[in-house]
Amino acid sequence: MRTEMLIGGEWTAGGGPAFTSVNPATGEVLAELREATEADVDAAVQAADSAFASDEWGGLLPAARAKLLLRAADLLEEHAAEIARLETQDQGQPLPISIGFSLPNAVEHLRYYAGWATKITGITAPLSVPDIDYRTRREPLGVCGLIAPWNFPLMILMWKLAPALAAGNTVVIKSAEQTPLSTLRLAGLFEEAGIPAGVVNVVTGGPDVGRALVRHPQVKKIAFTGSTEVGREIGAECGRNLKKVSLELGGKAPSIIAADADLDAVLQGNLLGGLINAGQSCAAYTRFYVDARRHDEFAEKLSGAAGTLRLGNGLDPQTQLGPLVSAEQVDQAERYVTIGKQEGADLLTGGQRPDGELSSGFFYEPTVFAGVQQDMRIAREEIFGPVLTVLPYDSPDELTALANDTGYGLAAAIWSRDISMVNRLAQEVKAGTVWINMHQALDAAAPWGGMKSSGIGREMGWDAIEAYTDVKSIWTHLT
Repeated sequence: MRTEMLIGGEWTAGGGPAFTSVNPATGEVLAELREATEADVDAAVQAADSAFASDEWGGLLPAARAKLLLRAADLLEEHAAEIARLETQDQGQPLPISIGFSLPNAVEHLRYYAGWATKITGITAPLSVPDIDYRTRREPLGVCGLIAPWNFPLMILMWKLAPALAAGNTVVIKSAEQTPLSTLRLAGLFEEAGIPAGVVNVVTGGPDVGRALVRHPQVKKIAFTGSTEVGREIGAECGRNLKKVSLELGGKAPSIIAADADLDAVLQGNLLGGLINAGQSCAAYTRFYVDARRHDEFAEKLSGAAGTLRLGNGLDPQTQLGPLVSAEQVDQAERYVTIGKQEGADLLTGGQRPDGELSSGFFYEPTVFAGVQQDMRIAREEIFGPVLTVLPYDSPDELTALANDTGYGLAAAIWSRDISMVNRLAQEVKAGTVWINMHQALDAAAPWGGMKSSGIGREMGWDAIEAYTDVKSIWTHLT
């Protein structure tokens, strides 16, 4: 496969220093790539800007644009097994997740937004001005910079790429330096689908490449998924330059388990919700609020189930929990486990790196703390690893305040048979998405995004079309 950058339809090595993509399960170097320079980023933006103004893309009829996106979706589906394997090698997620969740979701998004390409409409409105015909039209923004994360590289990129292209924009993609390979393979498939040169460009490298893209004056919008800290920097830079921005940032999702919940029935949903992708999910359930009368029972069941999960290479069909993406993430998990112990939480299982054949990879045992208090750092700060915290509550009246006592607001879960209570809580909890009696689910038609420090704007659904278009008012005098 290609490991160069794609700029204006040409595969080209970057002008910066080399860096490597590493298999987190083994430490094996998968590929050597080049860091993009500011000149490389500028070349990619210029190529995207030229393509935006071209007849081949800018002048393309919506139905033709939809046809190209559908062809790209077909190709992605045809190559799903290959790309899922590549994603597992590069990121570490078990193959059942990459082939059963990430790839189907990406294909679904392409097809969903291909359908929107012919349905992006304005409105007519009666004005209180005589003899005027008034209408609006939605128009593409131009060059969009898409900065993708390393936890679900291909899937989350597609949440941005599909609506951006459906609306008629062109893009420069900055893949995460830890996980660039599936993005580059996707770019090759878009070429094969017939997407014109310069419409989709990919630059590789780390934070400096992202900064160059964010600051480029010809980039009209930035869409970023990643940490809240970096999101604040990007938001500030876009604000100074009056540039549109969408930010999907960190999370510390509460999972509220009422006294009437069937603990055995809800256990798997909470275990999966907390440990999917080794806990490297911004929507991972990491704060379990359990009625104090059932706290110990739930904590014991959760830690028992977590302790039986099989760690291993994501390509191994027996693996249930893969590695973290990097040594830095392992160090972060270990640091928070130490903090949790120092704060006085009860470590029930895990809390260390496995030895033996897994020692060459970036593995960390699934970890459960019980007896956690609201003011402990492990209950308040995003760990982004397989570390779960169980907190007791005494009265349902406390739950809204407890769940909202955080700077984050991306997602939440509620488990109870009391339909009145769960719907009241769903309204009161400050989170962009609330799941009731279920583990995480996503759909291209359901808007996704955060409140508070978890981000700005929404992806998916019509909201994403709005995010990649501007509204123009057109007034016509009738006499």
